[in-house]
Amino acid sequence: MIGRPSRLLLAAACAAAVIFIPCGSLAGQNRGYAPELYYELVGVGEVAVSPAGDYVAFTVTTVAEEENRRHREVWLQPLADGRPYGDAFRVTSPNEDSSGPRWSPDGSLLAFSSRRGDDPNPVWFLRVGGPGGEAFHIEGVDAPPVWSPDGSRIAFVKAPDRPDDQEPGEGQGPEARRGWIAPDAVTRTLDAERFDGRVITSIRYKRDGQLAFQPHYLSREKRQLWVVDADGGTPTELTRVSFDVGNPVWAANGRVIFFTGDERQDDELNSENSGDIWAVDPRGGTVRRLTSNPGTESAPVVSPDGGTIAFLSSLERGSQTDLLVVEIGPDGHFRGQPRNLTADWDLRPGSANWTADGAAILFAAGTGGDSHLFRVAPGQPVEQVTRGARRLSSFSFSPAGGFMAFTATDPVTPPELYVGSTDGSTEQKATGFNDEWLSGVTLMPSERLAWAAEDGTEVEGWLVPPVGFRAGGSYPMVLKIHGGPHSAYGNTFFPTFHVLSAAGFFVLYTNPRGSSGYGHDFQYATRGEWGIVDREDYLAGVDAALAAYPEIDPSRLGVSGGSYGGFMTNWLTATRPDRFQAAVTSRSITNWESWWGMSDAQGLTEYEFYGTPWEQRDLYRRLSPISYVENVTAPTLIIHSEQDYRTPIGDGEQWFMSLMKLGVPVELVRYPRSSHGLSRTGEPWLLVDRLERLSSWFEHYLIQEPPARRAGTGSGRR
Repeated sequence: MIGRPSRLLLAAACAAAVIFIPCGSLAGQNRGYAPELYYELVGVGEVAVSPAGDYVAFTVTTVAEEENRRHREVWLQPLADGRPYGDAFRVTSPNEDSSGPRWSPDGSLLAFSSRRGDDPNPVWFLRVGGPGGEAFHIEGVDAPPVWSPDGSRIAFVKAPDRPDDQEPGEGQGPEARRGWIAPDAVTRTLDAERFDGRVITSIRYKRDGQLAFQPHYLSREKRQLWVVDADGGTPTELTRVSFDVGNPVWAANGRVIFFTGDERQDDELNSENSGDIWAVDPRGGTVRRLTSNPGTESAPVVSPDGGTIAFLSSLERGSQTDLLVVEIGPDGHFRGQPRNLTADWDLRPGSANWTADGAAILFAAGTGGDSHLFRVAPGQPVEQVTRGARRLSSFSFSPAGGFMAFTATDPVTPPELYVGSTDGSTEQKATGFNDEWLSGVTLMPSERLAWAAEDGTEVEGWLVPPVGFRAGGSYPMVLKIHGGPHSAYGNTFFPTFHVLSAAGFFVLYTNPRGSSGYGHDFQYATRGEWGIVDREDYLAGVDAALAAYPEIDPSRLGVSGGSYGGFMTNWLTATRPDRFQAAVTSRSITNWESWWGMSDAQGLTEYEFYGTPWEQRDLYRRLSPISYVENVTAPTLIIHSEQDYRTPIGDGEQWFMSLMKLGVPVELVRYPRSSHGLSRTGEPWLLVDRLERLSSWFEHYLIQEPPARRAGTGSGRR
């Protein structure tokens, strides 16, 4: 347990972090991260090492401020002996969005996805081995390609084309309304041409992230598996199953294609994990299911010698996900029972990648506030390969096994491309897209804190000091709460934290019980006790921060979070009104009963609360912040997206109406054209506006009009 970190820690962290300014100049430079700097942020992702190991393809995402959108391109980084060689360069058009780079087995072609004008085919190819030339199509390939090991054939998944080549809900006119009236509806209409409403019989008529309502599932063709010669031609439809085919993987001998799918996907009342791994001969034949319920099996990958397949398995919701391997025959059938390689390992493995010699498997996983690469071999314990206070992702490995490429981020560095050895012993930064604008910005490094819960469980968090911090001063602090609840904060770049730090706040962010990355029991310690168990951890974290820095003013504490973090913000201000003097609650939940009826994710509380609202009525109401709203005194900014189908805006409206009636200072900001992911993937203008509003609210109530000044003045909206 850490009571108070040494002040030397700040200097040490400054020296270790990539801040791009001398640490000695921090006191003299007060230009912190402003909301509008979001427009300068560049993201790197979707890494793919070429088969020969001479290039790394990756995507670069920038913000086109004037057009209020993000723009993605595919770039190449040349390599020599597993190291960056020269500068990276763009290979796709700067005028078109491009993503999803994939290499052909011989490395001569690079495929990517790009919607261009009226062209209905989004899949393009570039010649890399010789003269580049223009991007082109391969006849018959109009979905992301998966080449056979010998490069002679291409598999892909897509829904069969309709005669009008239009999905339900697209375009104009009556055809665009196909699927709006449920095919199994009982009621009739007098004039189908005039009726432009919806008749709904499906639970899944809305999906967060897609602003339009969804057509009935019976009106949509399922994605099937297709195969075509690599030179192009007429594709052959290999499957005609009643569910969506996903994740096709060729066997090493080219005689089998494995894929995933859930034959119960249209059973809307199914609460079991029921996804399986299937197989089919690419020449045609019967589709075979290789795994069986209960449980969902996913992410299959075949060993280099073709004799073993690895995959992930999760028996039921809330159970541990494990990495399994099983020997396979030439036709893909399982030989014996799968072996669990992670039975004694308590974290959640990501998708498997075989080492070049097939002796072990590499995979990514979250561990505390970090994300790293791990290795496991049959009969051996799991080993961590990479280390450091950072998060690594998008791993791609050279076929020869000598090196890998990945992205890395830490609290003061946005994601960039790195290349290193697969044993984690060496690595080199390959790109620096954010270096220039970062060089003029003061970013305060985070400090790790740890404290013990009442039952002895260690909980960790991080504290970001304010820009221009001076010992002996007095500063407000904002507690930031993550969503999920089974996600985690950690060592990654968060613009919100730096905006608040630049405005003069300490920022505390924590991973209480319920967070991922600390083991299965830790992650589900809050089941049935949302807001009870983790409230203890949050308040103890605030106390740990106060003990570490007496400069934090306990009478000027703010709290803020989104999604589950919004629920916790409401919960803390309602159940512990003595601790927080201002709040910003985003995409929040106030009433679990109404949330359950309006959200697109009812299964979350049905599992976590041990049933539906009528089965657990007292629990739903006891854990709802609205049940205690009369206790709230903290001025509250409510931020909500109008097309948020995960945490619908009705909950924000309930909180707003209640606080207005109670005379608590409150504002409700409604963002149009936005879903649950506004703070991460929303329109750039709206996302930046959100950063400014969040910061200005706390500035007003914790700095300009602090509680001591407001006391007895009657200020505040009523």
